[in-house]
Amino acid sequence: MKDIFQMIFKWARRLCALFFCSTILAVVLYRFFPVYVTPLMVIRSVENVGTEHPILWHHHWVALRDMSQHMPVAVMASEDQRFLLHHGFDFDAIQKAAKRNRQGGRRMLGASTITQQTAKNVFLWQGRSWLRKGLEAYFTTLIELFWSKQRIMEVYLNSIEMGDAVYGVDAVAEQHFHRSAGDLSRSQCALIAATLPNPRKFNSANPSAYMLKRQRQIEAQMKFIPSFPKEGESYNPKTASGGVYSKR
Repeated sequence: MKDIFQMIFKWARRLCALFFCSTILAVVLYRFFPVYVTPLMVIRSVENVGTEHPILWHHHWVALRDMSQHMPVAVMASEDQRFLLHHGFDFDAIQKAAKRNRQGGRRMLGASTITQQTAKNVFLWQGRSWLRKGLEAYFTTLIELFWSKQRIMEVYLNSIEMGDAVYGVDAVAEQHFHRSAGDLSRSQCALIAATLPNPRKFNSANPSAYMLKRQRQIEAQMKFIPSFPKEGESYNPKTASGGVYSKR
């Protein structure tokens, strides 16, 4: 019996070591290489087999510098206004969301940051299980440790679901606006950001009255967010008024 427990412990230790080494290696590699396929893309394709929805997805990787300068600001205004300030987890937003949800309402509020959404999109599956949330926290920590804010935003904007079988800003720009990611206007970026809570329900190519209202709200919030810093620049809230950033 003792030998069996020793063997189990030995293999458990090996599996843990393999898990940590492989996940850290994957995060480090994605710091430098484009993310062309995500688990969600594969899952959606399998789900769409035998349905009227497309099996193949639209996705084009583009560098952050080749996107409209308004796109990062729009998603921060919509999804995570403290993205440049936190280290992966916005505890203030978590507390506010928990308080709001305890009070009740028509829908539950979340507090996932852009980093958390990137971790989920690139490495995990959809769902609300404790296992997935735990892994999401783990990958979020690794991403914040190994990636810059610019890289996180670049991967996020390239991997996020933005429509039915549409992933990333360049694909949605082509499919819905017939232009490249770099040619998107400020209003179009805000409209795309307005779909992100549920991009399969809200279509930026055919916006509803609710989406147009969200677009106006996002554009209003964008006025208070300085332009996204370029690689090599860091965000300093004391000097960031008017979009001015300090050099590292």
